[in-house]
Amino acid sequence: MKLKVFLMSLAMAAVPAFAQQNDKEHADPKPAPVEAWQGVKATSLGWGSTDVRYQIGAVPQLGKSLSLYAWKGERVNAQAVLMAPEAIGELSVKVSDLKQGKHTIPADAVEAFFVRYVMSEAFYNPADSCLMADRLEPATGSMAIDAKSVRPLWLTISVPQDAVPGKYKGTLTAVCDGKELSIPYTVEVGRRTLPAPAEWSFHLDLWQNPYSVARHYNVPLWSKEHFDLMRPVMTRLANAGQKVITCSIIKHPWNAQTEHPFESMIGKKKCIDGSWEYNYKVFDMWVEFMMSCGITKQIDCYTILPWHLQFEYFDEAENCTYQQHLKPGTKEYEQYLLPFLTDFAKHLREKGWFEKTCIAMDERPKDQLEPAYVTLYKADKAWRVKGAVNYFGPDVAERMYDISFIYDHRLLNEEELQIHQGRGNLVTFYTCCGPHRPNTFTFSPPAESAFLGWHSAAANYDGYLRWAYNSWINNQLVESRFRSFPAGDCFMVYPGGSSIRMERLVEGIQDFEKIQILRKELKGSKLDKLNAVISEFAILPVGPEVDIEGMMKKGKAALRAAE
Repeated sequence: MKLKVFLMSLAMAAVPAFAQQNDKEHADPKPAPVEAWQGVKATSLGWGSTDVRYQIGAVPQLGKSLSLYAWKGERVNAQAVLMAPEAIGELSVKVSDLKQGKHTIPADAVEAFFVRYVMSEAFYNPADSCLMADRLEPATGSMAIDAKSVRPLWLTISVPQDAVPGKYKGTLTAVCDGKELSIPYTVEVGRRTLPAPAEWSFHLDLWQNPYSVARHYNVPLWSKEHFDLMRPVMTRLANAGQKVITCSIIKHPWNAQTEHPFESMIGKKKCIDGSWEYNYKVFDMWVEFMMSCGITKQIDCYTILPWHLQFEYFDEAENCTYQQHLKPGTKEYEQYLLPFLTDFAKHLREKGWFEKTCIAMDERPKDQLEPAYVTLYKADKAWRVKGAVNYFGPDVAERMYDISFIYDHRLLNEEELQIHQGRGNLVTFYTCCGPHRPNTFTFSPPAESAFLGWHSAAANYDGYLRWAYNSWINNQLVESRFRSFPAGDCFMVYPGGSSIRMERLVEGIQDFEKIQILRKELKGSKLDKLNAVISEFAILPVGPEVDIEGMMKKGKAALRAAE
């Protein structure tokens, strides 16, 4: 009976009941003056900019046509805005095929979203709340629009890799209580081809939280319903070029800092005779599921250095669960972890996963890392280590296969970077609750998300890490503030959809891929001109005077000229 409880607790645990979420947007705490609407006589639709988060009650300046440029295989974004002086009971959206003579990009290659508003706040200033356009809700149904308000509409156009180069013309149509408003746009497809996301070289590492999905939808952990609900969330991540599967191999590796804490995916039982048994059922299901979504390169396991240094196991003799505080370097720490790490390595080899697995450390001090290394390598000398660090020691970096450091604190100089990468290792950078700029908060200008890919190219990094892809909070359909975290810090996508931040991040990653392709092909002055513009994105730090939107426009123009 005890063994049955041990085996089933990980696989079939139910999550606490979670109230049905209301997606009714909050009132704007800083409403725009209504006087501007006096000159707006009729509902209209126009093209805006993907660099702008349009205020819900402000009257914007819009265009009537739009021209986009894309490589074959690239995803490009557009934002339109509907202005409604009178209330609309039902707004729906239609997109046409994009046509160039006899050639077509089908309408199903265009993903249309309603841009929804969530509560945000100024950087580390909860008293300065504001309503921000960020959540992207698939426009598969309809929604009501208040009088004297705007509703942004977002398009993501996925150009097929076999598209014939040329200019494709299509329309976006807003249906307002049966009345259609249409605006045209053009996508010019170039001669070059962007590889599929699975083939991108950019090392994207956004940490996934499967527990928040189960909690949001109130389904049992690791049930069929849970996996079915996770698939679109994780497939969207795979289509962004994600390379890493996030696994929690102990309970609460980050001390339960999220609304939905990470539990252990591996059960640990101390048997009556003093031996250990390990249950890998959930771990295996999770990894296999993520691989089926298209994320296959790396498995990061958090951790043998949790923030709280608490380690849990089920004691068969006592028929209860224990938590121990174990300090690295002590006999008790090694007695707990050494048999586990030895058995875990054996299991991973049996699954064919050992070579792509890392034991991951997150911002741990050197006096903990050093004794942890001793135990890890005593278990198996071939273990790989992943580390996000905010300090530097050359010996620490040398033993990390995958090292990441925060944006505005570069810890390897150019020579050290080349040496580390020359050994086949990875170097990325990360943002989290800092810096203020650039970042991916709900109050961050959208161009900052795209800037991150350019910074990685300029600094010669391999990619980017962020601690939270979907650590959802309560009521996150209309809310992005959470405890002391900057608004939006805990997630990049929303249940059932995406975000402006996420789509712009992918845009920057695609630009990174273009840069790598062109750097290999170009020579002489053409390459020098492109690299000169790219080098500007290595800026540290980014103050309020830096025009990121202007830098992005200049960078994209340089890419186009270099083709």
